[in-house]
Amino acid sequence: MRRNRILAPVPPSRVQPRPTRSDSGATSRRAAVLGMPVEHSLSPVLHNAAYAALDLPGWRYDRHAVDEAGLAGFVARLGPEWAGLSLTMPLKRVALEVADEVDGDAAAIGAANTLVRRETGWFAANTDVAGIIEALREVGVRAVGHAVVLGAGGTAQAALAALARLGERRPTVVVRDPARAGALRATAERLAVAPHIVGGFPDVPLPPAEVLVSTLPAGAADRLAGTAWDPATVVLDVIYAPWPTALAASAAEAGCPVAGGLDVLLHQAVEQVELMTGRPGPTDAMRAALIGATGYRRA
Repeated sequence: MRRNRILAPVPPSRVQPRPTRSDSGATSRRAAVLGMPVEHSLSPVLHNAAYAALDLPGWRYDRHAVDEAGLAGFVARLGPEWAGLSLTMPLKRVALEVADEVDGDAAAIGAANTLVRRETGWFAANTDVAGIIEALREVGVRAVGHAVVLGAGGTAQAALAALARLGERRPTVVVRDPARAGALRATAERLAVAPHIVGGFPDVPLPPAEVLVSTLPAGAADRLAGTAWDPATVVLDVIYAPWPTALAASAAEAGCPVAGGLDVLLHQAVEQVELMTGRPGPTDAMRAALIGATGYRRA
């Protein structure tokens, strides 16, 4: 892996992109989401709505299909007008290899979903952590005493970082096979958290929790729809299509506060906008654009 500097998490307002000027005199900047596949991405909806709300007519955000082998070459070809990139699967881990500087969250998780151009080179960040935190805050979570996380993949690792920020450093993580949770254990060690990993999903009963975060793929948690929910449990299911999931619908029917993957998507994009433009992301305008594109409502 390329050697890069690891930094403490940097407030987005301190990452100031350098504008260029178009022939018309307007500030001309570009950004995009990269991934494979990427046609389904809602990021252009969110970011272009932000540029309109911030009165940045020279800014444009689009999407490009790029695989792991092509990322380094794509980034190397970018001109000075490029402010930043959003990264989706399968690029989140290989993004660290093209970065010159990496923030603490991205380094601990071993993955970045954002590259921002700075005077010192490309800065890698993981705004999924902020997305999870803000999605939980919107449904009333200010601190977490005990949480349960379903799954051990990259989103589960971001959830560990988010929960640690909210005070939970010993969450229960429920997985199929603990022997396959090596990457999660490594992330936990870098975060200085100590998860209790339980195997046997989905045949083990869910432990009681103040907050449950499901990071499982679509359909994988459907068998939990019959759970006898405590209405005080906050449920975050990171799936956003189809929505609501069986898990989210059953929790909402029992009276639980429920957030979904589109809430996470919105808030991680708000943070990306601030990182790339140096201005606070306009949450309300971006939320309105997301609802207009998807019809989303919480379960």
